[in-house]
Amino acid sequence: MYELIQVSDYSYYIDSPAKIGLVKLGEGEVCLIDSGNDKDAGKKVFQILRSNNWQLRAIYNTHSHADHIGGNKYLQRQTGCKIYAPGIECSFTSHPILEPSFLYGGCPPKELRHKFLLAEESRAEYLTDDALPCGFEIIDLPGHFYTMAGFRTPDGAVYLADALCSKKTLDKYKISFLYDVGAYLDTLEKIKNMSAKVFVPSHADPVSDISELCEYNIRSVHMTAERILDICSLPLCFENILERLFNGYSLNMNFEQYVLVGSTVRSYLSYLKDSGKINADFKNNMLLWERV
Repeated sequence: MYELIQVSDYSYYIDSPAKIGLVKLGEGEVCLIDSGNDKDAGKKVFQILRSNNWQLRAIYNTHSHADHIGGNKYLQRQTGCKIYAPGIECSFTSHPILEPSFLYGGCPPKELRHKFLLAEESRAEYLTDDALPCGFEIIDLPGHFYTMAGFRTPDGAVYLADALCSKKTLDKYKISFLYDVGAYLDTLEKIKNMSAKVFVPSHADPVSDISELCEYNIRSVHMTAERILDICSLPLCFENILERLFNGYSLNMNFEQYVLVGSTVRSYLSYLKDSGKINADFKNNMLLWERV
């Protein structure tokens, strides 16, 4: 773990729970793509920088989930580096309490105020083309979260953040976190037609051809949508839908899974409603969902 692995002429990743991209920029400078899940991850990254006599110019966050920005504060404090994040992700990165608040839908209880959902604050700036190193390209990857972005480097590496899950992860957990199901499917279709020397997803092995994994993720989304539709063959409230989904997938409910899976299920319900496949109706002061 935290081994530095080269994938192209100047592009690397640090093997960690959420892969951290590292790209050499010349004259001893490097940039990072994400920073790991916490301060300890930041310390390990800093050791790699020191052992190679590299100066960290900037961290480019793909999105604001805690496992991607958790090392920001430590690395910024140690190096004075700039931190950039795309769109609304910049606000979440600067004010990470927004993540558990968004997931819970209110002031989060202490069970949700931990490093896996609540990173330390860091000083982030909005990601623009002008902030990128020469030859870098921003790739819009909405769906997993609000304005998630990936990056294409001049030497042909494409960092895909959380745009895809590995087959192993999908087979184990069945349902992956999504904010916007429709946008996510569009993103997968876009990625499926991309070419690169190497693709580096945060939670899957690097590959030269990403199309097969894209198809697997697309099928997984459609299977989850169909399962929710089947559950809603009778009018049910959200809590009953979530209970039946957890039981069907043999998942264990706790605060963290409740908000992560629960938020995703709400997104699926919105997607299915807007697609005309499910109705929402208020009866006896309860919001009930039923398949059309």
